[in-house]
Amino acid sequence: MDGFTYNNIFETKGIEYLAIIAFFAILVPFWLLLNKQVKITRQIQKTLGILTAKVLRIPQGLFYSNNHTWTFLGKSGTAKVGLDDLLLHITGEVKLFNLKKNGENIKKGEVFAEIEHQGKVLQICSPISGEIINFNSALIENPGILNDDPYEKGWMFKIKPLNWISDTNSYHLAEEATQWSANELERFKDFLSATMPKYAPEPSMVILQDGGELRDNTLSELPAEVWQDFQKNFLTLKV
Repeated sequence: MDGFTYNNIFETKGIEYLAIIAFFAILVPFWLLLNKQVKITRQIQKTLGILTAKVLRIPQGLFYSNNHTWTFLGKSGTAKVGLDDLLLHITGEVKLFNLKKNGENIKKGEVFAEIEHQGKVLQICSPISGEIINFNSALIENPGILNDDPYEKGWMFKIKPLNWISDTNSYHLAEEATQWSANELERFKDFLSATMPKYAPEPSMVILQDGGELRDNTLSELPAEVWQDFQKNFLTLKV
């Protein structure tokens, strides 16, 4: 038949195409399985009450302050702020009180809220300066949102920043934030080793398992004096 050309797929680039298809056919299930295993591992650790760096949720687009608050500047020009996941894993479920009000001005490092667990209190300092535009009232009705979803539904305040660039230039972002959080967890273990003998001589109150893994919600079982030392070492923001 004139004008008809037959090309054998295996004599052109067909083999390469088939190889690529086969590669992805193997890669995609493997990738799904790997991610499933990571999620399963995290769920097991959460169920067992083990606090490790792998358990922590650290969204990569937020700015993390050294006092374990985070901030994110939205398109509207207002910034959300909240508590990071490590702090909430350490304290366990908490309630908010002594909150700054809408319309008030706040300075970076100034206390804008307190969190409480069974009468033990920590002061939370603002990571940025500016005017408080809105408080997330859902946290009063359902404080568990703080722990369940600290970066989305669990934000605390919306603030109109006064000095965004200078306030956040030393904060942790992306992979640096992930590494910083892991380092902070190790620092918390060292803190407990130094602090526990002073206030809680019973070693059973904090469990460091064979692999050095820490029990989740550790501070919830410790006396107020440990909370006070934790405040000085981890939550006081140097401006």
